[in-house]
Amino acid sequence: MQTNPNVSSVLDFNLEAGRAGKTAIITADDQSWSYSDLHRATCSVAARLVEVGIRRGERVLLILDDTPAFPAAFLGAMRMGAVPIPTNFLARPEDFGYFLDDSYAVVAIVDKVFLEKVSPQLETRPDVRLLISEDLPMTESEEFDPVATHPDDPAFWLYSSGSTGVPKAVVHRHASVEATCRQYAWPTLSITEDDVVFSSTKMFHAYGLGNNLTFPLSVGATSVYLTGRPTPQALLERVATHRPDLYFSVPALYNAVLSLAEFDNVDWSSVRLGVSAAEPLSPEIWRRFHERTGIEILDGLGSTEMLHIYCTNRKGAVKPGTSGRQVDGYQLEIRDPEGKLVEDDQGGELWVQGPSVLTGYWHQVERTRSKLVGEWFASGDRYHRDVDGYYIYEGRVDDMMKVGGLWVSPIEIENRLMEHSAVSEVAVVRVDVDGNSRIKAFVILAEGDRRPEIEELQEWCKEALLRYQFPHVVEFVDDFPRTVTGKIQRFILRED
Repeated sequence: MQTNPNVSSVLDFNLEAGRAGKTAIITADDQSWSYSDLHRATCSVAARLVEVGIRRGERVLLILDDTPAFPAAFLGAMRMGAVPIPTNFLARPEDFGYFLDDSYAVVAIVDKVFLEKVSPQLETRPDVRLLISEDLPMTESEEFDPVATHPDDPAFWLYSSGSTGVPKAVVHRHASVEATCRQYAWPTLSITEDDVVFSSTKMFHAYGLGNNLTFPLSVGATSVYLTGRPTPQALLERVATHRPDLYFSVPALYNAVLSLAEFDNVDWSSVRLGVSAAEPLSPEIWRRFHERTGIEILDGLGSTEMLHIYCTNRKGAVKPGTSGRQVDGYQLEIRDPEGKLVEDDQGGELWVQGPSVLTGYWHQVERTRSKLVGEWFASGDRYHRDVDGYYIYEGRVDDMMKVGGLWVSPIEIENRLMEHSAVSEVAVVRVDVDGNSRIKAFVILAEGDRRPEIEELQEWCKEALLRYQFPHVVEFVDDFPRTVTGKIQRFILRED
């Protein structure tokens, strides 16, 4: 990879490797951008930021969809020494005000389509300069050398909202990006310059940033972009049209595309591997997808704090219903609430150590101290490890339910309910009923199927699980509250 740790120098690496004319990006409207085009655009954005007075270390807020402007702005800011902060363009208007104030951003680069909800926040902050992505000079040929950076210099931030509280700014260093490529993408995905990759997750998200930007750039591959919300129909169209070799998505969208009548009309034969993250992939969704496409989905565990996947299944060694085994270069331990190691067959919080860990949470010293303990990051995920060394998810530490004095994992109940023919998707949470702790299942029915009796679903769980692992309450719903990546917001369901 590149010798200068500045992340943007990956473009120079590709030009030196003779890929100037190779396609780096296929846009949402099917235009091709070469590596030379992207290098030119990145240099132009870097020069523009210097021109308007942005200095090294200052923050640049990005409110951008997945268009060539995203990598140009993201890489361009780092190229001249600034710190880009990609944000969720679907966030509430007041969230953008929070991002600006919390980060002390001095400039915001915004797609024109988002100006209506962003402009009021900028109008009350006259010291923040607005640059509209469509007005940036992206075709100038002037060279702009990447500033020399230390591997530990702050490279970019990502805001992670989590399940409660205000969004948290996760600070990553330049060296983190190459670590995720070297430890995960290259050996696990065997990604090469001949690959075409497509991700349903947007690049403002840590998972999507690796999938559709840093991983393909690290080897000179081609990325297929999609703008707007990633609907199941749009995903099928991109697969049918551009035939990717690597397909990245999340459990909710794997399930959603399977439900479309046109799914079996799409030729999936180009896809070498599927990848899933953000939430655990149920064994039933894995089985359905594999039976109909022949594709292995590598379910993995990552986080914004670790930048990408650090525990994964591997090709030819997938164990559905698990997050696989640790990625080389990372160490995993399962600990009890006091921080002591537990036995393999016992559950506890997963702690991780590895080269892509965050340097800290901006403006949250106490949280940084509680989550970063020496070289370890306390993930907040509850796991146990089986006899083969595979890690099995039990839920977020805060999601575990104690019913009748016994701990219950919502994931076990969800996976069992997903095996019922009438169930398309399910989310299980703990609720209070008349002052008592109870298990509640929110169920989305399979299209066209009958509505089963609640007693039928309860008995279905009791047949395969322990007698107390069943939902006391069942509510049939059309959908769940979700994040932009499709992740179920269980804390909202608990509040209902």
